[in-house]
Amino acid sequence: MQTLPEAQKDIQDITSLPEQQQVKGLLRAFLALRHRNFRLFWFGQMISLMGTWMQTIGQAWLVLQLTHSAWLLGIVGALQFLPVMLLSLFGGVLADRLPKRTVLLFTQSFAMLQAAVLWTLVATGEVRLWHVLVLATLLGLTNAIDMPTRQAFVVEMVGREDLPNAIALNSSLFNLARIVGPGIGGLIIAWAGVAPLFLLNAISFIPVIIGLALIDLRGLYGRKEHIVGGKGASAPRQSTMQSLREGLAYVVHTPSIFLIITVIGIVSLFGINFNVVLPLFATNVLNVGAEGFGFISSAFGLGSLLSALWLAWSNRKPSIQYLLVSAIVFCVVTALFAVSHIYALSLVLIAMVGFAMIAFSATANTTVQTVVPDHLRGRVMSVYMLVFAGSIPFGNLLTGGLAHLYGVQVALLIGVGISLVAAVTGWVLRKPAERDLAEPSHVNK
Repeated sequence: MQTLPEAQKDIQDITSLPEQQQVKGLLRAFLALRHRNFRLFWFGQMISLMGTWMQTIGQAWLVLQLTHSAWLLGIVGALQFLPVMLLSLFGGVLADRLPKRTVLLFTQSFAMLQAAVLWTLVATGEVRLWHVLVLATLLGLTNAIDMPTRQAFVVEMVGREDLPNAIALNSSLFNLARIVGPGIGGLIIAWAGVAPLFLLNAISFIPVIIGLALIDLRGLYGRKEHIVGGKGASAPRQSTMQSLREGLAYVVHTPSIFLIITVIGIVSLFGINFNVVLPLFATNVLNVGAEGFGFISSAFGLGSLLSALWLAWSNRKPSIQYLLVSAIVFCVVTALFAVSHIYALSLVLIAMVGFAMIAFSATANTTVQTVVPDHLRGRVMSVYMLVFAGSIPFGNLLTGGLAHLYGVQVALLIGVGISLVAAVTGWVLRKPAERDLAEPSHVNK
């Protein structure tokens, strides 16, 4: 097996090749890793995300041990996303005002502290439900700042040319961790209980923090003075609300950004939250039980991972048409999964759902970051994260409620039906967004 230093050397060797040769072969999927700053960040994230998914299942198991209540389990999950919904816009303002590396050093350190405190409480036997609720809320507050900042920092590490590849590589990491992390976490729970998961998560932040500390600020792309508005030192400093209004006005008045934010917001709210009812498909529709649910989840994760790797290899440039086609395909294959009663077919369909979902969301992320000017990047990405991740509490509640009233298959069909209407409407109205994306002025912003 190749060691980590050997893998890093192979990636560095890309930069020594002529440009025509650099894009050939499998290494084409890792082009963004030729940037030293991104390599430091990416390899740190590789370890940290594994720990994050371990803590996710460890926390769920802990809550069930403490309460034996599925409702309280949902409350804890909602508390981690509610601050993202309420405060991510202000996190975007902060990301545009301060150096993003500094902000990430703070958020990653605080998340490490949260995991360490939770481990201490569990290891000493002093943990109570209110501890978990408070710590989950604090982690949500941290994510409200961390998520838009982390998204906006990618382009500073790789530049606009390699941005599609970098975003796809980040998606591949996330989906790989989603497959491997819970599996390892489950084995650890069976062997030693939940406490080690929180300790391992705390330790996993160390590589990220070291990587961020080693980032060369002189090698960042498009780095400007951190003055809101990006108009230089003579410009009057804006208040927080003025900064927020400037970012929101840009979203509303930029056709490509407005179309993407609207479509991904509707699809995220009504369509992407299908995962909350996947256990019901395994038990009530396909009748395959817990083991079958595990295979369904793995198939979805595998499809997502393959999509992210394919996007990284292709390094596809932003395209409104490709984004909307991906959204339409996602809706269609999700609807087919909803009506399927054949287990083998359902596994194939859910893998296709994962593939299309990542193609859609990663393309949306890339397109937004390609269009937005540097001084507004944090605020615009905070709006993106608000509609993409902040919709999770409402989406889960809506999907679960519809499943309770009409059954899980009808609930999923209603959600993807609304999502399909949004995607098709976006296709019909896409021309202004395409003209906006084609403007040369976006290239050098």
